[in-house]
Amino acid sequence: MKIIDSIQKISESSSVAAIGFFDGVHQGHRALINSVRQEAERAGNTSAIVTFRTHPRQVLDSDCRFSLLTTTDEKLELLEKTGIDYAIVLDFTPEMSLLSAREFLQLLKENYNIQALFIGYDHRFGHNRKEGFEDYTAYGKELGVQIFKAEAFSMDKTNISSSIIRQLLETGNIKQANRFLSYRYAITGNVIDGFKLGRKLGFPTANISLLNTEKLIPAHGVYAVETVLPNGEVRDGMLNIGNRPTLERQGDYSIECHIFDFTGDLYGKDLTVCFVSYLRPERKMNSLEELKAQLKEDKQNAILALSQKSIS
Repeated sequence: MKIIDSIQKISESSSVAAIGFFDGVHQGHRALINSVRQEAERAGNTSAIVTFRTHPRQVLDSDCRFSLLTTTDEKLELLEKTGIDYAIVLDFTPEMSLLSAREFLQLLKENYNIQALFIGYDHRFGHNRKEGFEDYTAYGKELGVQIFKAEAFSMDKTNISSSIIRQLLETGNIKQANRFLSYRYAITGNVIDGFKLGRKLGFPTANISLLNTEKLIPAHGVYAVETVLPNGEVRDGMLNIGNRPTLERQGDYSIECHIFDFTGDLYGKDLTVCFVSYLRPERKMNSLEELKAQLKEDKQNAILALSQKSIS
């Protein structure tokens, strides 16, 4: 896959494309991308995805606090795995937001040689998103861009979308979120100093500070996880997200990962944690002994969940 992040016509041939933010590159996105690739192959053209570095809502509303399923780099890595030929990454700007749908289609045609465009069933573009599919089709005929409408992609009687997956993660429904994504949701962070209480209880933890603060953090609670170490090795473990209520530290938010059977110094290094299963909500224990007993139970439950890793 070739990444295009400046005005550059795709010179080999005209391109069939789809447009969207593609946060998460989930099962619905992949169905759309498959349609793009099939049409491109049928027409003897290249295939492309048109996406944005920053979500348009964040540009149009400076107060918007938007939680992302994927960073730009993660999104591009996932797009590459789909077999698409090009990823056209645009910088959404206030000036771009003022373009009409026709003007934006003309931009894609003239700047990137796009001859056919798939529009998601619920996707709208152009100033104030006032126009719809019939308008896009009319503009396309005028400009020489064939317009296709992609159908919704459903699983478990649900039209899959990035917003649905965010809701699942925010309520701890990791298994269903992973199923809709087709891979395990993950966060990456740097290991920082903590209170080292876990070490005293026999459960040393890596305290993780997210590298990208816009990444969505799943619901508070305890999870079974797979951890990718700096050397690429994958180890099983469990992770707690929350405020450590047993320590009675108000507002003391943390992400702590206990990696099973691991010894080594991870301070200052980056870890990627892949969520496998939600185990239980975070709750206050009456004593450190009760907390230690609960951690032992959590580990056994995590080992059981990790032995049944299938996403489907």
